[in-house]
Amino acid sequence: MLRFFKIVGILLVGLLGILIFNAVRYTPVENAPLKPMTLIQPDANALAAQLSEAITFQTISWESGNPDDYASFIALQQWLETTYPNVFAQLELTRINTHTLLLRWQGSEATGQPVLFSAHYDVVPVNPGTENEWTHSPFAGDIADNYVWGRGALDDKSAVVGLMASVSGLLKTGFTPKQDIYVALTHDEELGSEDGAVALTQWFRDQSITPAWSLDEGSFVLDGIVPGVDKGIASINVSEKGYLTLKLIAHGEGGHSSMPPENTAVTVLAEALVKLKDAPLPGGLEGISEKMYGDIARNMDFSKRLLFANLWLFKPLLSSVLDDTKSGNAMMRTTTAPTMLSGSVKSNVLPATATATINFRLHPRDTVEDVVNWVTAAIDDERIDVKMGEFTEASPVAATDNDGFTQLVQTTRAVYPNTIITPGLTIAATDSRFYGDITNAYRFNPMVINNDDLEGFHGTNERISIENLVRATQFYTALMQQQ
Repeated sequence: MLRFFKIVGILLVGLLGILIFNAVRYTPVENAPLKPMTLIQPDANALAAQLSEAITFQTISWESGNPDDYASFIALQQWLETTYPNVFAQLELTRINTHTLLLRWQGSEATGQPVLFSAHYDVVPVNPGTENEWTHSPFAGDIADNYVWGRGALDDKSAVVGLMASVSGLLKTGFTPKQDIYVALTHDEELGSEDGAVALTQWFRDQSITPAWSLDEGSFVLDGIVPGVDKGIASINVSEKGYLTLKLIAHGEGGHSSMPPENTAVTVLAEALVKLKDAPLPGGLEGISEKMYGDIARNMDFSKRLLFANLWLFKPLLSSVLDDTKSGNAMMRTTTAPTMLSGSVKSNVLPATATATINFRLHPRDTVEDVVNWVTAAIDDERIDVKMGEFTEASPVAATDNDGFTQLVQTTRAVYPNTIITPGLTIAATDSRFYGDITNAYRFNPMVINNDDLEGFHGTNERISIENLVRATQFYTALMQQQ
C-alpha cells in the first residue's frame, strides 16, 4: 500500500510539473513582426467638426422604410462631395442602387488584387421615449467633453469620416497606391444590406474583380471589457455568425376558454420552448473561440495561463465556465433566443394556433440545415410546425496567414503598441457577411471602446472620443500607404 501511494505521489508531482512547465512557456506570441511606421498627425478639431456635421443628417434606416424618401441620404452624399472635393475629383465614383457609393482609387501598377475598405452611413432610429435620456440631442452632433455625440458616432459614421479624411489627406500629399483601393460607403446595413453590400458584392462579381481582402466594422480595441486583462484587446474578427429566424406554430383545439382541453396550442408551444431551452446547440472552446481566448489568456495571471496552457486537461472546465457568461456562450455556440409570441386575439378565446418566433445566431461550425434539424429533433412533437424565415449562413473564416492580416496586425501595433491582438468572431450582423463570399473579410474598427461606450450602440448617448477619430485616421492612412 505504501508503494502505491508513493507511485501516486510521484505521478502527481510529475503532472504538476508538466502543468507548470506549460504555463511558464504560455506567454504572448506576436502575430506579425513590428513594422516601423511614421503615423500622420491629423487635425483633431477638423475631424471632430466633420463627424459632427455628418451626424446632423438623419440617415435613418426605418424598419418599415424611409419616410423622407432618402432626402437625408442624398443630402449627406452632397455634403461628402463638398467636404472631400479632391476625393470625388480624383477617384472614380460608381453608384450602387443610387445611395451606396463605391470609390475606386486607381493604383500605379494595378497588377495585383485590389483591397476594399467599407463603412455604412445609415443609422438606427432613436428608441421611442428615450429622447429626454440623451445628454446631447441625438442628431445635433454636439462636441463636448472631448467627445462627438449623436446617433452614428460609433455605428458607423466615425469610420466613414476616418476613411474619407485618410484618402483626402493622402491625395494632398501626392500619394498613389500601387494597387487599386476601393472605398465603399453603404446605405442600408441596418436593414440587411440588400441594396448596398449585397448589390456591391454582385458588382465585383460582374466586373470579375476579386479583392485580396476587405475591412469593415465588426469589433474595436476593447478596454476593460474582458475581466482580468489590463491591456486593450484588438479583436480583428475573421468571421461572422449566421442568422436564422424560425417560427414554431403549435396546433390545438380552439374554442371558448371556459372549457379548455388538457392541452391547448399555447401549452403545446410552451412545452416546445422549454425543450429548446433545455437543449442548446452544442458548443465548446475550439476554432476561432479557442484562438481568441487563448491569445487573451497569455496576458493574464499565472493561474489562468495554467488552465489555458493545458487545454488537454482543463478544456471541459473552461468551456463550462465561459458557457455561464452571455459573451462566452455567444462566442462558443449557436445561440437560441425566443423573441416573439402570438396566440389568441381575445382573452377568453382558445387559439387554434399559437406561434413563437425564435432567432438563432449561427456559429461557423453550424449550418442553417443543422439548426433546423436540431430544433425539430429537440421538440419532437407532431403538433408543432417548424417554418423557416430569414436566414444567412455563417461567414467563411478569413485567413490569418496572408499579407492582408499581417498588415492589419502590424498597423494595429503601430497605432496601439501595448495592445493584445487576436482574431475574433463577430456575433452580430454586418455588411461583411456578404463580402466574405468574394474575399477575406476582416471586421475591425480601429477605435477604443469601454463598457460605458457599449450602451451607446443602438441605445442612448452614443458618442466617440476625438482621440479615437485621430487614431482611426492614423490607422486607415497607414494601412492605405502599404497598398
